[in-house]
Amino acid sequence: MTASVSFVGAGPGAADLITVRGARLLRHADVVIFAGSLVDLKLVQLYATKADVFDSAGMTLGEVITVMMDAIAAGRSVVRLHTGDPCIYGAIQEQMEALDRIGVTYQVVPGVTSAFAAAAALKQELTLPELSQTVIFTRVEGRTPVPERERLTEIARIGATLVIYLSVGMIEKVVEQLLQGAYTGSTAAAIVCRASWEDEQIILGSLDDIAAKVREAGIDRQALIIVGDVLAARREGLKARSLLYDDGFSHGYRESVVV
Repeated sequence: MTASVSFVGAGPGAADLITVRGARLLRHADVVIFAGSLVDLKLVQLYATKADVFDSAGMTLGEVITVMMDAIAAGRSVVRLHTGDPCIYGAIQEQMEALDRIGVTYQVVPGVTSAFAAAAALKQELTLPELSQTVIFTRVEGRTPVPERERLTEIARIGATLVIYLSVGMIEKVVEQLLQGAYTGSTAAAIVCRASWEDEQIILGSLDDIAAKVREAGIDRQALIIVGDVLAARREGLKARSLLYDDGFSHGYRESVVV
């Protein structure tokens, strides 16, 4: 059955970082509801040339669903366009739940989340042998609470690479909680603001000084915080290399080279 509604990840910002599938759905959509506070209108204008466009920044959940239902009743296709990947802090579950209740079919099209756009901007691999093989996506509690077991003070005990969303406006609180775990003041940290946008901004530092640098730059939203030992590898060198391309490592596609 063809989906009546498509939840599409717009990518992190740059218009050409939307997926081919997402762009195709936008081109053929009759109605587009986009998250105007985060998705660039230029992207919508580039691809959704024949659609009626609604900016959801000032809309409630009920209003969004009403627009979808009206379009479906008229036999029109709908794209619900979210920033990044809709499954990461996308608030799509409540929309899908509403559509389930009324029997509307839908699909979810993944997008490039800002975490990977930020890593690309830093030219940084988030997992490195013997440093970190785990990446945690999280956020600090604010108006939206987090489960007690997922507080940064708890997560920080692991010492993994952290990608912290929706928290740069509380950077001092972030640093305070991270320092109660496995991280120290010298642990490398980076801020990537508006990753992949034309006005992208990068701040490098450590937990000792990153908060002051963020405040000096005037950044209080639309930025990711990345923390972990992997960020120090560029200046300190790799402690270990991947075995994947090592001469002495055999796998299903290559025999080891005996020297």
